[in-house]
Amino acid sequence: MTQATQQQSPKQDDRTTTDAAEAETTTAEVRCTGHVYTAIGKHGFEYEFRGTTLRAFLEAFFEEYDVADMLIAETEADATANGWTTTPDPLPGTWRKNPEGEQTRTYARILINGRFNEHQGGFDAPLNDGDRVALVYPFIFCC
Repeated sequence: MTQATQQQSPKQDDRTTTDAAEAETTTAEVRCTGHVYTAIGKHGFEYEFRGTTLRAFLEAFFEEYDVADMLIAETEADATANGWTTTPDPLPGTWRKNPEGEQTRTYARILINGRFNEHQGGFDAPLNDGDRVALVYPFIFCC
């Protein structure tokens, strides 16, 4: 084996692994509430897609159902609610959010098995067959 061939092998192996993950299909249980339910017309159903991450799910789902604009914020301002009080600095506790362009709109949430996606790896969170993905809009937290 030549040195050039040896150097290409790891890249080829990475590409093969990525191709295999993209070729794998996953079936998720989808739950829709509020405006998402109204737009889709179904509350709960199985959805099969190619891939194994929330990102792959969302890309496939949004191609089939036109609800991306309802759920995904394009800018930080789209993802931020204006409150009636000032925000403490620093914020108490542990706070996680997805990077800009991968956040949900104000009052919209995407959950995996009942937990916010931000706490499970964001859009790169792994999905397994039977996982429940909830598309919630509006989401209202009350104390």
